[in-house]
Amino acid sequence: MTDEPPLRRRAAQRQAGDGPHSRQLPAPENVGPDPTPGGPVPLTAPRDGTPTPVATPHELAEVVARFAAGTGPVAVDAERASGYRYTQRAYLVQLRRAGAGTVLIDPLPLGDLRTLDEAIADAEWVLHAASQDLPCLADLGLRPRRLFDTELAARLAGFERVGLAALTEQLLGYTLEKHHSAADWSSRPLPESWLTYAALDVELLADLRDKLAAELAAQGKDQWAAEEFAALVAWGAQPPRPRPDPWRRTSGIHRIRGARAQARVRAMWYARDEIASRRDSAPGRVLPDAAIIAAAELDPKDERTLLTLPGFGGRSVRRLARTWIDALAEARALADDALPVNPPLDGPPPPHRWAERDPIAAARLARCREVVTTTAGAYTLPPENLITPDSVRRLAWTPPEEISPETVSATLRGYGARAWQVGLIGEKLAGALRDPE
Repeated sequence: MTDEPPLRRRAAQRQAGDGPHSRQLPAPENVGPDPTPGGPVPLTAPRDGTPTPVATPHELAEVVARFAAGTGPVAVDAERASGYRYTQRAYLVQLRRAGAGTVLIDPLPLGDLRTLDEAIADAEWVLHAASQDLPCLADLGLRPRRLFDTELAARLAGFERVGLAALTEQLLGYTLEKHHSAADWSSRPLPESWLTYAALDVELLADLRDKLAAELAAQGKDQWAAEEFAALVAWGAQPPRPRPDPWRRTSGIHRIRGARAQARVRAMWYARDEIASRRDSAPGRVLPDAAIIAAAELDPKDERTLLTLPGFGGRSVRRLARTWIDALAEARALADDALPVNPPLDGPPPPHRWAERDPIAAARLARCREVVTTTAGAYTLPPENLITPDSVRRLAWTPPEEISPETVSATLRGYGARAWQVGLIGEKLAGALRDPE
């Protein structure tokens, strides 16, 4: 690891031709001197133009051949319709590879993309915030065997701003507009401006990967990144685990007191979920969480009272008033033994309760957190990337019977910590776990 601080801004002396574009977007090898030495260049169009989405098996076969013949890493991104649709499926997939160019794929009429997956199986995939896209890509049969996550790389390298637009500006000198990031990508046809935005998301990913890889190597963190990326690949290969009692994640549920009121939340949550699934609509667009909480607190018995509550004023919500009243009545009629029971606590209690329940454990947690914060600062890392907060809490609440660097390191590995994390923090946490004399 070097003593040099991580690169946080565009190099002041960037050489002519470093970037893949000029203001007129010529081919990379023809780029001349930096046209805007005083600031970043707005990137408004892909270098090869905005491609038309691939939507037929014949077009897909052509893309498969192109990408199989391409070279180097494959930049990959996906657009979902979060906030609009019930599922988290991909409604557009973007890829770029040297020798193959950029392609946009409409997965709706194609079913799956397994033939494309086979064509790029041996390549390193470059994604930004990979954990967001890996599940929806896997649904299409796309699973990387190797990847490079530019967001995670930037975190490990100590960058303060790790969004794609921020990193592109800092490291490559180009600005990307992100005003379509929350668009409804399930709509058809997709506007040309949206397609341009989507193509630009993969336009510079490979260039960004190279800059970040060099920065990680200069800081001696390239092996750390390799371990993190391998863990992401392994995570993405696993099927998602269903959440137990998903209704307990309703925003504002901490205000609900008593099992009977929880039953009202549960009944309304599942009534909403059934409608949202049938409509393929985001649940919050059917009925906001705040409305469920308000109804669970007041327990209205008739539609007139229900419709006076916050969140029940919209026309579509009002049309479903009988559904919500029936759900509340269902919860009201439940026998006591059918009411929700709080699940057994998996792990330590919330930290704010530690001082009351176990002052010694609370002191251990404070010492462990100080170790994590200090160590993370010394290596220019976010503390949560050095070790997960949940691992620290579990370790402090229930330390090994025999506290030593070996037993603490083994415990951390059992929680999923990588070798580089254990090497940096294991021995120090062992010291923090020991009660001071």
